[in-house]
Amino acid sequence: MSANKVQRRSKIKKSIRRKVSGTSEKPRLSVFRSNRVIYAQIIDDVAGVTIAAASSAKMEDATKANIETAARVGKEIASKAIEKGISQVVFDRSGYLYHGKVKSLAEGAREAGLKF
Repeated sequence: MSANKVQRRSKIKKSIRRKVSGTSEKPRLSVFRSNRVIYAQIIDDVAGVTIAAASSAKMEDATKANIETAARVGKEIASKAIEKGISQVVFDRSGYLYHGKVKSLAEGAREAGLKF
């Protein structure tokens, strides 16, 4: 990635994080994607604790981070959250466009029962 691309995403991410913060009642669902793996975390920013995490790296039959894999990660993170009594979250796209893998992860989490 070029430096301009990284700087642009960093600037957008900081702007989002100024507005979005997770509490114990409504934690933050943060997304990170690389070329090979997509990650999702549910974070309580007040306590500074990661409540649940899921990634395509832990899935045995996921060879690459594509849209279908992202949807499965979304469903997995939602099921882990619901097990811990969390039904509502705030979505943090981390500077990525709400398109493709990020959108697929969000829709998978919504299908599994998370509200945001």
